[in-house]
Amino acid sequence: MWVALDAAAAPVVAYVVRVAQRGFDDAKVPLLGVMGAFVFAAQMINFPVGVGTSGHLVGGALLACTLGPAAACVVMSAILAIQALVFQDGGILALGANVINMAICGVLAGYLPYHLWGRSRGRRAAIFAGGALSVTVSAMLALAELLISGVRMPASVLGISLALFLVSALIEGAITMTVMSALEAIQPNFVRQPAAGGRYALVAVGLAAVLLAAGGVVFASTAPDGLEQLAIQTGISGHARTLISTPFKDYEASWLGAGWPAQAGAGLVGLALVRGGCVLIGRKR
Repeated sequence: MWVALDAAAAPVVAYVVRVAQRGFDDAKVPLLGVMGAFVFAAQMINFPVGVGTSGHLVGGALLACTLGPAAACVVMSAILAIQALVFQDGGILALGANVINMAICGVLAGYLPYHLWGRSRGRRAAIFAGGALSVTVSAMLALAELLISGVRMPASVLGISLALFLVSALIEGAITMTVMSALEAIQPNFVRQPAAGGRYALVAVGLAAVLLAAGGVVFASTAPDGLEQLAIQTGISGHARTLISTPFKDYEASWLGAGWPAQAGAGLVGLALVRGGCVLIGRKR
């Protein structure tokens, strides 16, 4: 399964990069980097969604609404790659599956409601639906891939997982709608006209990303997220192997010891890597 999805992800991402670069406005390059950094930081902050289980913002719909679907796919792919290769999060062998599930299908599913009625009176509802749908589609694909791979899931485990994913989807929709409303309140039309005055919104998002990466980890839940919990219950986690080791494993800068300094240091390094990578992709022709 992971070989097939790795093979599928590579050409899809290459194609999406070309589409994004052809249609992307140079004036939106700063927005590309800032939004990528914000989503990366937000993914570091886990919040409780059930007993012993946490969730976090995925951000596919948020990226799609602010950057457009092609650019959002590229940014999410870059975030997932940096998480896997630098922070040992998500798995290298599973990177193709994560890209297909979250960066491609999840982003496109999140953009669909916004595309259909996001410019009408139902704009807020469309943004909420996009956030919820993006997580739902990504979760259903992950579950299907595990089942196809032969992973046995008792009905009780599957039912609980579906319930937790539903809660996460509703929270994703609410956060996406709230962030979009806040950005538009700070700077109306900043997404559509970035060169005409989106400076205040960009600064606000950038500061929020730094605060989340440097300070939010102190308040984040340490409970495993829905997929991690499922891996534990089905025994998948026992088969995990470390292929490479980096100084930023588990989002901690090893040279800063442990605890908040190490987490904040790793978070800020991640912000710089994601922002730099997104800006580079946006400017390259």
